[in-house]
Amino acid sequence: MPHFTSTINWTLRLGLGLLKQVKPVQQDWAAIIDHSIDIGTKKALVVLRVPLDSLSRRGSAIQLQDCECIGLKVCEKVNGETVAQDLEGIFTRSGNPTVIIKDCDYTLQKGVRLWTENQENKPFVIEDIGHVVASALKDQFEKTKAYQRFTSLLSTGAQRLRQTELAFLIPPKLRSKGRFQSISKLGKWGDKMLIAFAVKGRAEKGSLLHKLRTAMPGFLGLKSFIKNFAKTTTVVSQVMEVLKNKGLDQASYTQCYQLSATLPRNSKVKKRLHRWLQTHIKIQEQTTSFPLLVSSDIIESLFGNFKHIIERSPQADMNRTTLLIPALCGNLNEPLITQALIEACHNDLKVWEKENIPYTVRKKRQAFFSEIEIQKTGKV
Repeated sequence: MPHFTSTINWTLRLGLGLLKQVKPVQQDWAAIIDHSIDIGTKKALVVLRVPLDSLSRRGSAIQLQDCECIGLKVCEKVNGETVAQDLEGIFTRSGNPTVIIKDCDYTLQKGVRLWTENQENKPFVIEDIGHVVASALKDQFEKTKAYQRFTSLLSTGAQRLRQTELAFLIPPKLRSKGRFQSISKLGKWGDKMLIAFAVKGRAEKGSLLHKLRTAMPGFLGLKSFIKNFAKTTTVVSQVMEVLKNKGLDQASYTQCYQLSATLPRNSKVKKRLHRWLQTHIKIQEQTTSFPLLVSSDIIESLFGNFKHIIERSPQADMNRTTLLIPALCGNLNEPLITQALIEACHNDLKVWEKENIPYTVRKKRQAFFSEIEIQKTGKV
């Protein structure tokens, strides 16, 4: 039976071999780009290739089997210039995409803009629908007094309900970063809680209703805000479900436009959605007859899978295990795996690591304690 380190090395060779096999393709495709979260002091720029007909062939949201990782760059310093330089190297090998899908991050936005400035045939740029909607929700609600009162009430209420018989009613935990990307759960919770609170008359002391009202005093005073908040987040969830599973074409455009039209006239979310729909339906009409992919969720799923694996390490760091990322994508079969392993030998792993991962936390730690040991023993 092979040692577990051999299995790890084979898997990393597979990832490196898949990257080495990247080449231009004839069919139109979308590039999905994003940076991973910071792991240690480094992060990774990842580029996925997805054929434009993937949504149509699958009939639902795409999966990692539909994607090919064509670019992987580990970096500490990230800015628009470095992103543009990395994209130049990646697209030189893979050919240019028809469209680029990214989130609203300023660094990515600048990097893509700088790269496209030097291209004769400029690809269309698609703003990920999830991040666009989250940004609109943030603009509409975050600075309002009602929202601030609501979240403050939830924070104190959660503390009072925790480790009680009403703990099952604790509100969804708000993320410190990107909270508006999953805020619809809070809207649904608020709508349900209005029903629980809306019991006429004084609650009997010691009853569950009395405990609930004590934990969150003034909840019904925010009824108007909660209803509007819940309505907005519900519509947003419905729109994103349509677009992430069906893509954007004339049918889904009409469906989403009608859904967002139910929001109040002065809704910032409604205006932003309408503007996004009008802009991107034109891109769809100019690029493909298939429903247009408008979500970068799949790359978030890829990062989630990778993070789950590396969290088993006692020292979180971006090291050569980053090469697992290409191996987590695509429809791998025996011939493809065999060819990838032929493309990358064990020595290639060392070369790649030296070029892309100049140091790791583990190497720094070993060097540091090695120096201390030398000093103690008086060795030179």
